[in-house]
Amino acid sequence: MEAGVPLNWVLALSAILFSLGALGVLIKRNIIVMFMSIELMLNAANIALVAFSRAHGNLDGQIIVFFTMTLAAAEVAIGLAIIVALFRIRRTVDVDRATLLKW
Repeated sequence: MEAGVPLNWVLALSAILFSLGALGVLIKRNIIVMFMSIELMLNAANIALVAFSRAHGNLDGQIIVFFTMTLAAAEVAIGLAIIVALFRIRRTVDVDRATLLKW
């Protein structure tokens, strides 16, 4: 038997982090906070994938997490560029005032 954190605790942590991220996206109107909340949700899913991968004794989940993290890095670069461009035009990071992409 391996010593370590039980699977239930890791999944509970992942669920709590995902819930906090979803709450941040639904409640906050600041685009930076919403962006960080989306990243928190993505990391919570990665934690769950690694936990299941370790519990089943294979590396499939960890490989998927590796690719997800590279995708998240690209998402951060593009997302922050869009946020900075939006801030330069509108001088605000409030989602309700960001009507630039609407017709």
